[in-house]
Amino acid sequence: MSFLNILFGVPKKHKDKIEILDARAYAQAISDTKVQLVDVRSPVEYQNGHIKNAVNIDFFDSVNFERSFGMMDKGNPVYLYCRSGSRSRQASHKLARMGFVKIYDLKGGYMRWK
Repeated sequence: MSFLNILFGVPKKHKDKIEILDARAYAQAISDTKVQLVDVRSPVEYQNGHIKNAVNIDFFDSVNFERSFGMMDKGNPVYLYCRSGSRSRQASHKLARMGFVKIYDLKGGYMRWK
């Protein structure tokens, strides 16, 4: 695996767990209100606008991040987004390591959603 794939791609061992969706596919996927939809931005960013029904779990608050995701159902898909896609990509890898079986990430983040 190349250095750039390690930095920007999905590691081979997580490839089957993580899928990046464009805004249209993401919107369709989260149309069921029972999905685990998580905004991993800061509380201030979340308060300034977020996707309806998303819960806020700040990626940079590592204690709360681990605790909050630890209470979620790892067998059900989780849908993540951040501002531009970087934090949610990092969060998706962390969730894969925590045992989540399917993680969907919004390509381009909230900036592409609006």
